[in-house]
Order: sequence, then structure tokens, then C-alpha cells
Amino acid sequence: MASRAAPARRLARTFAAVNVGSFRISAMIMGETESGELQVLGSGHRASAGIKRGYVTDMESATYAIRDAVERAEKSANTSVRSVWIACAGAGLASSVVAVDIEIGGRRIEDEDVEQLLIHAREMIQPDGRTVLHAQPAHYTLDGAHGVANPRGLHAERLGVDIHVMLADGAPVRNLTEAVQNAHLEVEGVVAAPLAAGHACLSVEERELGVALVEIGADVTNVAVFAGGMLLGLRALPIGSADITDAIASSFGIRRSQAERLKCVAGSAVASPADHRELIPVNGPGEGGEGGESAPIGPLARGADDKNRIVRAELISVVTRHLEILTGEVGKALKEMGFSGARASQVVLTGGGAEMAGMADFVQGALGMPVRLGRPPQLAGMPEAHHAPGFATLAGLCLYAAEDPVDIRAVGTGRGRVYRGFAPESGGLARAARLFRALREYF
Repeated sequence: MASRAAPARRLARTFAAVNVGSFRISAMIMGETESGELQVLGSGHRASAGIKRGYVTDMESATYAIRDAVERAEKSANTSVRSVWIACAGAGLASSVVAVDIEIGGRRIEDEDVEQLLIHAREMIQPDGRTVLHAQPAHYTLDGAHGVANPRGLHAERLGVDIHVMLADGAPVRNLTEAVQNAHLEVEGVVAAPLAAGHACLSVEERELGVALVEIGADVTNVAVFAGGMLLGLRALPIGSADITDAIASSFGIRRSQAERLKCVAGSAVASPADHRELIPVNGPGEGGEGGESAPIGPLARGADDKNRIVRAELISVVTRHLEILTGEVGKALKEMGFSGARASQVVLTGGGAEMAGMADFVQGALGMPVRLGRPPQLAGMPEAHHAPGFATLAGLCLYAAEDPVDIRAVGTGRGRVYRGFAPESGGLARAARLFRALREYF
């Protein structure tokens, strides 16, 4: 399915993103005008193929699906792209913070000192055979004192920096990258899905004060904790909304396609007294049964009446039973990362699995903390249908590409900027102080 955006203004640059999910593969092409405004030029999506729990399981099928999604986006944008940013949701994602420092000797800190520090930090990263997706400076320290937004021009005996490192298993990342390259596209960058989703649906203030982002995909649920302006902890759970679909199919003895339709059309995370009186058809339009022209296809669903209808309360019981399992695992992950009790504040729910009716209320009751749905911002040219939790990672990829954060692996190579300080008007000192408190609390 492709979505056509409004005609673009004069653009300074154009970039594209592909989110390779287990349920859907989606692509978006975005432009940045000369005035700095971001505008969606076109987008497209289709059913996923060759992907399971965030891993490529069939190279040929995955490549075809990626190429198809990108071509749909190109058609809607009336332009072609040669390179894309891609999101990585599985592959054993892990997040950590690395602290390093160097001797300054009491003199004034120059640009060269900051560059030397970041190069030293790059050498200190120990991936242990894994792939480094991101290695980004968070904030600086002077003689062990935190809260330094910009160390240039200051004097110190020692200059330090905290680096946020995101690791992934190498083989799955290479398979994902190869699937994109086989679709005749260059890979501009691989971004951890929680970082991309955070760019789309978390405010700067939330990321600074502390927030948990729960992204419910079809096969994987990513649980991430942000504080001090950066991602501090991450757990990838091998469970998602597709497991609910499978449970419905198994409970009623029906096909997955029927179970998926029932979940989306009549499913809910919150029960009501009327559910016991409401009968819902198992068959979809054109499959016969109630409202159809022929008899139901195949045997009746388990517990259905002679028109192949089931009681809605029984469907919701299956849904909530498996949501209890999901939220139980999410709660454990949050507790392991220190996001509990007085430290737990806002939880933001996103991903396609978050779109079920009543989901935020259910999760709020299960976790015992405030929960809201996370949606991407309504960017110029963005189709209304994409202003939904299921497209947060895709939109976040484009926003991440537009920002292109500094990575210490580019330092000294002639690529990217050597140093990016916090602008005074952005509250850099306060942000760094909050980061120090967050590091002290969560690690």
C-alpha cells in the first residue's frame, strides 16, 4: 500500500528509511527544505515476508518485500532513492554506558583534547565480538565532576566523557543489511529500533527526566529506559502481538487470517458487561456465514453458533490472558533496569501492538504507573494513517537521519563532526546534571 504526500517545496536534501518488521515492511521518503522544515514526500508498506522475531529467515523473500515497499514509497513520492536508513529490532540488542577520561594537567581544554578523548573512548569500547550500532557521547566530566555541557575553554586535571554504546549480534545485522543491499539499495545506517521510536514519540523533557518506552511489535517487544537525555537500559522480549493472534487461532480452531481480523476488528484489552451478549462473526466479508452468500468455509469455530459466531467476551478473555503474560514480562524487565517504585514515572506504549482498543488502560493497570500511547509527530505531508503507534519507528528513523547524531567512530576519520556541544539555550548544564542523577540511580 502506498500513500501519496503533498508536493514538496524546494529541498536541501532527501533521505529514506525502511522499517523491516515481522508483520509489516514500511518505507518513507523525507525531504528537508532549505529553511530546515521536514516534509514527508511519500511512503509505502506491505505485508512482511522472510522475517521472524526481527531476524531474516528467508533472504529472497525479505529482499523482495523490502524492494516492493521502497518502490511503493518511490512511486508515491515521485522520486527514487539509492540509500536508506534501516531499523534493527531484534539481533540481541544491548545498551550500556562507558565512562573514560584522559590527563589534561590543569591546562585549558582545546578542541584537540576533546577529539583525543573521543578517540580514546573509541578504543575503550569492548564489543566482545558483537557489532557496535551506536557509540555516542552523552556528557563530559572535569576532574570527576559531572554537569559539564561544553568543556572547551575550561581548565582541568582530567577530562572525561560518558559514551552510550548500543551493541547487536553481528550475523543478524549482516543478514538484514544484505537483504537491503540485494534490493539494490545502499545502507546509510543501521539504527536500533528503540532509539528510532524514541525520536518519534518521546519529548526531550521525558527523555531527560526519565521514561520507559515499550514498543510492541508482532514478534518482539522492546522495553527501553531513557533518562538524562539518553537510552540507559534495554531488554528485547521474544513476545508480541502475533502471539495473541496465534492464541486466538488456537483457542477457536480457526485460521490465522481470521484470528488477526477478529483481534483487530473486535478485540479489546478491556472487557465490558455487554461483551457477554454480543455475538461476532468469525468469517470475514466474502467468506460466507452471517451476511455472506454461501455457507461458512470449513468447520465452525470452537464454541461458535450455527452461523459461526462467537461470544465477544470469550475473544476478549483470550486477549487479556495473553496480555497478562506480556505485561508480566515487561514489568520484570523494567524492574531489572531499576525502573520501579519511586523511580518509575511515565510509560509510553508504541508499536503496532499498542493500537488495540483499551491497551493503554490495561497496561497502566498491570504496571501500576501512568501509561500513554506514543505516536509520531504529524509532519508535513505525512498521511493521517501513519500518525499511529505502528509507524513510530519508521518516522523516528527519518527524524534520526535528519539529526544524524555524532558517533565517536567517525572522529578523526574525516566523517561527521568531531564534537557537538549542547547549545546554552537548550539547557545543557541542567541536562547534564539530570543525566548524572539518572546514571547514579539506574547504574
